[in-house]
Amino acid sequence: MKLVLFGSGGQVGRALAPLLGELGTVAAFDHTTADFEQPATLAAIIEGERPDVVVNAAAYTAVDAAEDDSARAHLVNGEAVRHIADAARRRGALVVHYSTDFVFDGRADHPYRETDTTNPLSVYGASKLGGDQALAASGADHLIFRVTWNYSPEGKNFPLAILRLAKARDALDVVSDEIGAATSADLIARATVEALRQTLADRGKTGLYHLTASGAASRDTLARVIVAEARAAGAELALSPDSIRPILARDYAVTKAIRPSNSRLDTTSFQSTFGMTLPSWQDGIRDLINTLREGGRL
Repeated sequence: MKLVLFGSGGQVGRALAPLLGELGTVAAFDHTTADFEQPATLAAIIEGERPDVVVNAAAYTAVDAAEDDSARAHLVNGEAVRHIADAARRRGALVVHYSTDFVFDGRADHPYRETDTTNPLSVYGASKLGGDQALAASGADHLIFRVTWNYSPEGKNFPLAILRLAKARDALDVVSDEIGAATSADLIARATVEALRQTLADRGKTGLYHLTASGAASRDTLARVIVAEARAAGAELALSPDSIRPILARDYAVTKAIRPSNSRLDTTSFQSTFGMTLPSWQDGIRDLINTLREGGRL
């Protein structure tokens, strides 16, 4: 079996590449070899590689910058996905694509289900929703996974930012009114490959699914757990969990885009369809801390 992986240099893409290799031959493309600002070239890649599966882990993810760069966000997250979907449909290839909690407005009082009404508050969220809709309407067999609060041992992400700040500061303000499930790229990759394996055998499992770690916490609670776990693992930090102060998102002046306050996603459909129990977000943070410690990076 032949697979094409777009976004192989990103957090999820790096975790996916070796696991996808268990299913077949992988042709991996990062931002230097697949230009999402030239969507027609993506279709040409698919036509040239002739894959059975196309996995799109690429995206424009600069949430705040997108507010001033709407055209680029919609090109990369929307129009490029349409080209991928159309080319895959012509090939009869299955498409795996990643979406986001930002397609919702965050005002619900429950974890969002796949059937809940979308209402993005940001350009980023609207652009990602456009990609989802283009893929769903294309006629290509697909798996769309909405994920949230992603992180890995590399790259730019919330846990690594907290650890970096914790080494330099003895007090830190962290938003307390945004709630979600921090989800590792490793979990997303492992769950994706198992779901893909099952869907290749049973195309009745195609569709849209929410895929996150189990449980949820506010960002300030998440930060306290990160710091506590790092300290327990021997990290020398200036910051203690008790020195993390809660603030409201509206008082955090750094961000331009509006973020959903409720980023919780209901994963019942994913777990029941694919027979997987998703681990807790706390387990993921402990795994991250252990990985950093073992690599001498804590």
